[in-house]
Amino acid sequence: MDSILAYLADNERRYVDDLFAYARIPSVSAQPKHAPDLKRCADWIADRCRAIGLTTEVHPTASYPIVVAKTPKHDKDKPTFLVYGHYDVQPPEPFELWDSPPFEPVQKGRDVFARGISDNKGQHLAHLNAVEAWLKSGQELPCNITFLIEGEEEVGSTALYDFLPKHKALLACNAVVISDNGIPTLKHPALTYALRGIAAMEVRIDGPSRDLHSGIYGGSIENPAMALCQLLGKLRDARGKITIPGFYDEVVKLTAYERRQLAKLPTKPNAYRKFLGVPELFGEKGFTADEQRTARPTLEINGLTSGYQGDGSKTIIPSWAKAKLTLRLVPNQTPKQIIAQVTRHLKKLCPPTVKLTVTPGHGGTPYLVSPTSQLAQGALRALEAGFGHEAILTREGGSIPIVSAFKKHLDADTLLLGMALPDDNPHSPNEKFSLDAYAAGMRMSAHLWPELSCAAFACDCGSDHC
Repeated sequence: MDSILAYLADNERRYVDDLFAYARIPSVSAQPKHAPDLKRCADWIADRCRAIGLTTEVHPTASYPIVVAKTPKHDKDKPTFLVYGHYDVQPPEPFELWDSPPFEPVQKGRDVFARGISDNKGQHLAHLNAVEAWLKSGQELPCNITFLIEGEEEVGSTALYDFLPKHKALLACNAVVISDNGIPTLKHPALTYALRGIAAMEVRIDGPSRDLHSGIYGGSIENPAMALCQLLGKLRDARGKITIPGFYDEVVKLTAYERRQLAKLPTKPNAYRKFLGVPELFGEKGFTADEQRTARPTLEINGLTSGYQGDGSKTIIPSWAKAKLTLRLVPNQTPKQIIAQVTRHLKKLCPPTVKLTVTPGHGGTPYLVSPTSQLAQGALRALEAGFGHEAILTREGGSIPIVSAFKKHLDADTLLLGMALPDDNPHSPNEKFSLDAYAAGMRMSAHLWPELSCAAFACDCGSDHC
């Protein structure tokens, strides 16, 4: 391992130059005018893969190319791991909020500012650099590695969802590694072992056939806006616990080990409150803020619409009201089951004076990889070796839908090993990436392959040649 780490250190300046070159390409998948840039970006990362000795193919799709690169001389007696990343980036607008041009990387101290540099170019480039260090230092990798890098993540990954079931053999692996998320601090490297799912829906209440004069008719008919608010208010109690019958029946409880790990997160309640700009924190009794926002299910109102919204007043009883809801789900809840429970409960509560319509929206299942599995524990050791600090376990409150697709089509668990910091501003102006996180991520990745190889064979020797 010493020669691999020495190679990384010796080539650090070149790796930073590569990061700059990659970030200069305006690969904005949401904007058709950048289609040539996305093709150029796919070619750039494919050429980078070939330069370090990977067998590389650029697969055309109905939108933007998918790059698949493999370590040479596939050995069927070794485990195979797949590294996923995306070369497309979010639109940079509004330009006036950037302190420097979004596609002209600028280094300030140990941070580099550019669109897409943290999400996700820098993170998967760190893994590629680590594999180069293994290959160029003359060391034999203990596993086969496949890189899968797409250009449509920021607009839904439609091409990749079509690609996966058609290329199962090409992408077959023992586990997937994704670095497209974050860590609390450089001193708190973390494995994200669980993601919440999501269930979306729209609730509509219809009353009179038209808006009515509130003075002439008020008091004799139900107000749809009031009825909707009263319905929604009955879906949770004053502390945030959801009151829908059966809602918590399938929830997998946190273990004592998980709660100890989450307690290591450097979240300070008062600082967290100030960061969010709220007078007091709010959440389900008996759980910390980190547990509430990552490991407990929620029901949120995303939007409410009804009646007159213009300047001044308009004295009406609106004819309709609607709300958009999303529920964040945890293992083992499913979107179909939860939407059915919510719909059933709303129908039971709805008064006969109005008409209720519930329209299901998109859904995504929660994800969990056992935090005590050999793979998870191996990843924690690699994180600690790379960052030089004790690694912890964490959960993510949001969703990464492609993780469920990998499980479905490749039957492989995913290890989420983020390198981004909380202030990296992904999707926002002045996105940045820490060069310290970049270097630590390379070292982590170098250590990762022997650790995961041992784990794949249920070996606990810790050797890179077990």
